[in-house]
Amino acid sequence: MISNQILQSTIDGLKNITRKELSVVEKEGKVIATTEENMIGRQIDAVENFITSPAESQLILGYQYFKIYDNGVPEYVIQVKGEDEASYQIGKVAAFQIQSLLVAYKERYDKDNFIKNLLLDNLLLVDIYSRAKKLHIENNVHRIVYLIETNIDKEMNVVEIVRGIFPAKTKDFVTAVDEHSIILVKELREKEPLDEIDRIARMIEETLNAETSSRVYISSGTIVSDLKDVSRSYKEAKMALEVGKIFETEKFIVNYEKLGIGRLIYQLPLPLCRMFIKEVLHGLTMDDFDDETLATVNKFFENNLNVSETSRQLYIHRNTLVYRLDKLQKMTGLDLRNFDDAIIFKITLMVSKYMMYMDKMAY
Repeated sequence: MISNQILQSTIDGLKNITRKELSVVEKEGKVIATTEENMIGRQIDAVENFITSPAESQLILGYQYFKIYDNGVPEYVIQVKGEDEASYQIGKVAAFQIQSLLVAYKERYDKDNFIKNLLLDNLLLVDIYSRAKKLHIENNVHRIVYLIETNIDKEMNVVEIVRGIFPAKTKDFVTAVDEHSIILVKELREKEPLDEIDRIARMIEETLNAETSSRVYISSGTIVSDLKDVSRSYKEAKMALEVGKIFETEKFIVNYEKLGIGRLIYQLPLPLCRMFIKEVLHGLTMDDFDDETLATVNKFFENNLNVSETSRQLYIHRNTLVYRLDKLQKMTGLDLRNFDDAIIFKITLMVSKYMMYMDKMAY
C-alpha cells in the first residue's frame, strides 16, 4: 500500500538523524527499502520465524527486528543494525513512524476508493452518506471536478504533483482514472465565479507544464453542493474535454459552462447531423470548399460579420472579400452578410467538425 519509494525516503531520513542502518522487510522476508548497501532485494530467512512468533521485537545476529501491523496482522518488519539500547529505541521509533504512515495511506486509499466509486455511480444513495460519514467526508459543501489528461510518461507520478499543488487542502481528492487521466475533486469555499474556476485550472496547467515539460488538457464540470452530484460534475468535465477537442482545438482549458452551442451539437445523433448537412449544402460536403474560402469565413465570423475589418486582417481588398462571399453564396444559397444565413453556416461548420471527429473515433 505504501510505495517502496516512500519507505526508502522515510528510513533515509531516520538514518540522517540517528546514524543507524535501517531496513524495511516484507513479511515474506524480502528487503524492499534499506540504508545498507547491497541489502536491497535480499531474502532474510529469520523474518519468517519472527513473523509467526508472539514477540513484538527480537534480537537476531546483531540486528533488532520490530513488527508493523495492518489491522492486527504483521505487514512489515523494521530491521535495525545494532544490539545496544539506542538501536532498540530507534527501532521502536521507526516502527511507530511507518505504522503511522500505513494508517494514513490506508485511510487515503479508502477515501480514493470511495471517490472513484462515487464518480462512476457505483454506490447506492444510502451508501454514499453512510460511507462518507465513516470517512469523515463532509456532504453539503461546494465541490467541482477537474479532469486532467496528460501524455506524460507513466513513471512520473503526476498524481503526487497535482496533490502537491494543494498541500494545505486535505479535503481535496486527487485520483488516477487510468495512466493518462487524473481527477481532482476540489472543495470550494463558496460558489466561486467562473474566473476563479479557470484560475485554478491555469495554475494546474502551469505547474504540470513546468514540472513535466509536457502539454496537458484540463476540463471542469459545474459546481455541486451535494456528494451525490459529484458524479454529474465528473460527467460534465468528460463532456467538456471531448467537446473542447472538437470545437476548441487551440484551447487546453475548457469549462463545461462555456461550451455554448458545441455542447448541444455534441449530443445530437449522427443521422440527424447528416440530414441537416444534406439539407443545407444540397449534396455538397465540406471537402468541396477550399482552404482559402474556409479561412475567410472563419475570420469573417471572428469579426462579427464586419467586411471592412475582415478584409483588413486578411490583407485583401474589400472587393476580394465580397467576391469570395458571393462565390460561397452561389454554392450554398447562403449570404453570410445576412445574420440568419451566417448562423446556419456557422452551425454547418460545427456539425461537420463533429461528424468528422466521430467518424475518426469510430476507426
